[in-house]
Amino acid sequence: MLALSGMRTRWITFVGSFVALALGVGLIAATGLALAATFDAPERGPERFAAAPVVVRAADHLRVDTPTGTRTKPLDHPGPVGPRTADRLAALGRTVEDRTFPADVTAAPTGPDAKAARTGADAKQPRTGLDVTAARSGPDAKAARIGADAKQPRTGPDVTAARSGADAKPPRTGPGTTAARTGADAGKSRPGQDAEARVGHPWPVAAAAPYRLTSGRAPAAPGEVVVTTRPGGAPLRTGDRVLVRTPAGNGPRTVVGTVAGRGFEDAVFFTDDEAARISPDIDALVVHADATAVRRALGPDSGMDVLTGHDRRRADPDPDRDARALVSVNALLGTAAGITLFVSAAVVASTFSFAVAQRRREFGLLRTAGATPGQIRRTVCAEAVLVGVLASAAGVWLGAEGAPLLVGRMTGAGLAPPWFALGDASWPLHTAFWTGVFVATAGALVSCHRAGRTAPTEALREAAVDSRVMPASRWAAAVLVLLAGLGLPALALAVDPGDLLGRKSYITRPMLLVVGFALLAPVLVRPVGRLLTWLPARLPGATGVLVRENTAAGVRRTAAVAAPVLITVALAATLTGTVATLEEARAAESRTATTADFVVTSGQEGRPMAPAFVERARAVEGAVVSASRSTAVTVLEEDTALVTSEARAVDPARLAAVSELPVTAGRLSDLDDGAIVVNEEWLTTRVGDRVTVWLGDGRKASLRIAAVLATGTGDNGVYVTRRNAGGAGVDRIDVKVAEGADRRAVAAALQSAGAATGTRVTTRAEWLAATGPGTNDQTGTGLRMILGIALLCTATALANTLVMATSDRVRDLAVLRLAGATAPQVLRLVAAEAVVAVGVGAVLGGVVAAVNLLVVWGALVLLGVMSAVVVPWGTLGLVVAAAALLAAVSAVLPASLALRTRPVELAGARE
Repeated sequence: MLALSGMRTRWITFVGSFVALALGVGLIAATGLALAATFDAPERGPERFAAAPVVVRAADHLRVDTPTGTRTKPLDHPGPVGPRTADRLAALGRTVEDRTFPADVTAAPTGPDAKAARTGADAKQPRTGLDVTAARSGPDAKAARIGADAKQPRTGPDVTAARSGADAKPPRTGPGTTAARTGADAGKSRPGQDAEARVGHPWPVAAAAPYRLTSGRAPAAPGEVVVTTRPGGAPLRTGDRVLVRTPAGNGPRTVVGTVAGRGFEDAVFFTDDEAARISPDIDALVVHADATAVRRALGPDSGMDVLTGHDRRRADPDPDRDARALVSVNALLGTAAGITLFVSAAVVASTFSFAVAQRRREFGLLRTAGATPGQIRRTVCAEAVLVGVLASAAGVWLGAEGAPLLVGRMTGAGLAPPWFALGDASWPLHTAFWTGVFVATAGALVSCHRAGRTAPTEALREAAVDSRVMPASRWAAAVLVLLAGLGLPALALAVDPGDLLGRKSYITRPMLLVVGFALLAPVLVRPVGRLLTWLPARLPGATGVLVRENTAAGVRRTAAVAAPVLITVALAATLTGTVATLEEARAAESRTATTADFVVTSGQEGRPMAPAFVERARAVEGAVVSASRSTAVTVLEEDTALVTSEARAVDPARLAAVSELPVTAGRLSDLDDGAIVVNEEWLTTRVGDRVTVWLGDGRKASLRIAAVLATGTGDNGVYVTRRNAGGAGVDRIDVKVAEGADRRAVAAALQSAGAATGTRVTTRAEWLAATGPGTNDQTGTGLRMILGIALLCTATALANTLVMATSDRVRDLAVLRLAGATAPQVLRLVAAEAVVAVGVGAVLGGVVAAVNLLVVWGALVLLGVMSAVVVPWGTLGLVVAAAALLAAVSAVLPASLALRTRPVELAGARE
């Protein structure tokens, strides 16, 4: 009853706590519901081979037996189905060979453009000569098989390419991709007409999906194709003439039929013979026979997978795309939920602490009336539990209603795939409810202890000066938390600096320092407040002096206002500053390591460059050309874990001409077919030692360490030679103009080769600009979402605390009026005090952010990257300005309402 009576009397205090906690619980519930939906990707059945009885393809996973069991890893470039295997299986029943290769489609040019499109090495798809040779022989033979539905990145969105020096790869999203792509923006056959990226197959395999003709007929001769149609796609119809760009060259084709698209690919179907000419290797084999007989014919060690039933999905284009798309969503929502919980707990604890400090005279009166310390503590705890239950229930309702809106905004902003939707999980609502109750109760525990220690003499206090605001227990807690917040990064700098650059580290690390500074806020408020008010106090008038003295006297009030600002400023500066600093560091690495004059990339992950362009670039007079391939190597660490590293396959003789890699030991010139270049993250880093690795196609090799690179930002990957590329095609070319050569002539020759093959050639400056800081829009959107959540909690806490504080100072305001101050002067004073409190929080938050950014900078220096720290002044300015405006409004509104009452009546009022 006493708790209910107190809540009715001081409803302003508890309304603020209620709103802050309900909002926090609502955000946790909403993010929890969305997070639960990321745990399971949609269950999809087979797509490309849904009507195939048996599909045989090369094993796409590496399997290694270890003392602790069999370990598996996806292969970067699974091999083809060999001709002997195909012949053996043909004896069991009818077989259909599947081939996959890029086949970009553009409306066929007419007039003079048509002649231009048919000239050069790429015209009319010659069956002999340069292009066919390039497509059929050597490591580039398999280039044709990696197209729009080829194997995608091996892990989630956090996987970064092995970008280092001349062999760097552009980001897969954002402006970097647009600038570098070779399809839509480059090699246009007609001005204003973009090529549509598609994937080619032989027509006989269309029945395995199955695709059905909706118009026309099947292709029967070279130059005839069937295309898929889809809403919003190119309006292709039977009889259209199109220009199709394949690895074997460009040439006009006639659309003789169309099939309805099935959603997982945009395809172009050729005759079986023409598809075999374009891409000689067999990617998969459809076998119309019993699966048991197929397995028996292959034998146990064939290296082939026999897929039936639901397993046929493994042969689909990028079968893990749904699960991989949810990895970044899961990380974003988990981070948002964690930050929401942290901010909510800090806000509630600060609010209850300030509320107890305001009620000292009330508790003193209760003690005078005979209440025991235990009764006071139980009263405060009961109030906290009651507020916690009611606010948590309201928050759960808000979360359930807001979760669909959150998911809709995420899909609309591209943070989640379009098909992402809420599930039917209810556990996030239960978790959010009990979390809210726990946060409210835990936040009041320390305040309960202090309330129970209130002496009866507090009822006689008239001064509003805070004394002994830091008990010994709070000192001890603050020191321990600060030691942990500073000691853990120091230990990481000494042992593993690279660990400090991980997302989990730079998101969670600031929280310890935030808590430590928040605990010390009552001690830091006075000196920081006096620093901020030093100049105003020396200006004419009494406002500056009063702001300085009131800030120093009302330590608890100032600390309660500063705490949420401290949290938000620290998080905003640390998160955005760290991301921007790491982006700048990666850009600095690229600028330092890449010395090429021109950089050409395939533009699409997993898609190789046109072999014709590679050969033409190599033939340009005065150009030093370094072609490289994206691949991977896997190593078994400590006989327990398979670890896959991104790698580049390069020509060592050409690499040195176009790059300056950060070598810490050994020499790049010693790289050969029996050697490997590793980075300092590897367990074995002694030059000359041999390491056992598995290449991108699963082959096992023992390679000698030729050189070791600095770890850097984590993008300094592994280097091997072309022989160890695992079947990868060229996806990047770095060109250096030879000494004495004509740069303009080289540029013109490269541009001409690019126009003929649909490849965009960029200068080094253009490539650096496209891959520089700020190119990942999804990262920025995710950060803005997280900071928006923190700012929302901060706004609630600021408004709540200032309304409580101003409402409790009506007598002080009346005394100022009786002393001769006008109402506008009093309101300006209240607003100035609120702004100074926000400034205190901003300064303390800035100190926390500075420490964290210095830790990141120190880690980069130790990893061999010399880059400046990027301070997000714009973001900080917006956050502080918004907090100051909200604080001023929240303080002025209740003060203006209070000033409507006659000062004499307010001065004589009692609590």
